[in-house]
Order: sequence, then C-alpha cells, then structure tokens
Amino acid sequence: MDADGSPQEITTLVGREVYSNNGVFVGEVEDVRLDLDGQAVTGLALTELNGELFSGRIEPGKGVMVPYRWVRAVGDVILVNDVVERLKDDEHEEAVA
Repeated sequence: MDADGSPQEITTLVGREVYSNNGVFVGEVEDVRLDLDGQAVTGLALTELNGELFSGRIEPGKGVMVPYRWVRAVGDVILVNDVVERLKDDEHEEAVA
C-alpha cells in the first residue's frame, strides 16, 4: 500500500491472506481500522484464523485486530511480524514450566 493510503488501495486489503514473516498462515483480512481522518490504516481485522495459533485464546468464529505497524509487506498476501507465532510459543513455555 502506498503512503498516501488512498481508499481504493485500502479496500484491496480486504480478503487477502495474512502470513507471518516465517510463512505461517495467521488469518484473512475481513476489514481495516482507519485513523480518525480515514486517511491511513491503523489495524487489520482478521477472521478465518489459524486455529493452531489462537486455540485457547480466541473463541471459534471470532476475529482479532492486528496493529498495522506489525505489517512488513503487502503483495498478493500480507506479511506480518512473527509476534503472533510467539503467542503460541509463550503458551507452550508456560505449559512446560
């Protein structure tokens, strides 16, 4: 997405699949959160979540909001930081401890 954040480009984000920068499927963009002026995207509302990443954290059928600052690249798919994967790792470490 270009820095000008034009509405046409914003709407093209909806429906794209989101992956971590490690290639793990996170979810699909259902909607975008805009700043107050509607000129820039501040978050991505994801649904169709990866059940393995979010099990025990998000109820089935619910979504999550990913801060746009986590986005690393936008193309045919959207790449985000591996922060989401770390949630699963943190949960596993807690279970082991």
